[in-house]
Amino acid sequence: MGTQLLNEQTCYERLRNWIIDGTLQPNERLIELELAARLGTGRATIRTVLARLEQEGLVVREPNRGARVRFVSHEEALEILEARTAIESLLARFAAMRARPEDIAQMRDLLAQMRACIEQGDLVSYSALNTALHRVIAEAARHRTAARLLETLGSQSVRYQYRTILAPGRPATSLTEHNAVVEAIAAHDPDAAEQAMRAHLSGVCETLRRLRQGH
Repeated sequence: MGTQLLNEQTCYERLRNWIIDGTLQPNERLIELELAARLGTGRATIRTVLARLEQEGLVVREPNRGARVRFVSHEEALEILEARTAIESLLARFAAMRARPEDIAQMRDLLAQMRACIEQGDLVSYSALNTALHRVIAEAARHRTAARLLETLGSQSVRYQYRTILAPGRPATSLTEHNAVVEAIAAHDPDAAEQAMRAHLSGVCETLRRLRQGH
C-alpha cells in the first residue's frame, strides 16, 4: 500500500513538472496508456493522478475525449495572479499574527532550499519550493476562508509562474522578495508582511505583463 501511494505521488510530481516546464504543451492530449508506459506504472494510478491535476486546474478531462493539458491564456493567468495578490496579502498579514515558531522555522528552511536551487540553476525545483513556501504561509495564517478561496484558484497559472522565474534577474529578485515576507512574519509585523507579499506578487504580475508584451 505504502509503495503504491509513493508511486502515485512520484507520478503526480513528474506529470505536474512536465506541465509546468512545457514538456507537455497546453491542449496536448494525455493518453492514460501512453503515460502509464512512460512512467512505468498502471492506468489506475495515472487516472488518480489526472484527477488530482484536474482539481488543480492543470488538466481538463472530457467525456469520451479523455484528458488534455488545460490551456490558460496570459490574460487569465494575470487575472488569477491579481486575485491571488489580494488573498495572499491577507494571508501573510494573518500569518504574521498567528505563526508559531515551528511555522517560521519551516519557512526559513524552505528559503534556504530555494537559495540552493538558484545557486545550482535548478529553477524547476525552485518553482516547486516557491509553491510549498506559499502553502506554509497560508497554513500559518489559520484563516480558513482565505485559504479556501486561494485553493479554488488552484495552480492554473503555475506554468506562467515558472516562465516568470526564467526572466533575466528574476530568480534573485524573487528570493529577496520571499525573504522579506518571511522576515516580516517572523517579526510578527502584520503591516510589513502584507506589504511584502503584495510587493512580491505585484512583481510576478509585472514580469508576466512584460513577457506578454514580448510575444
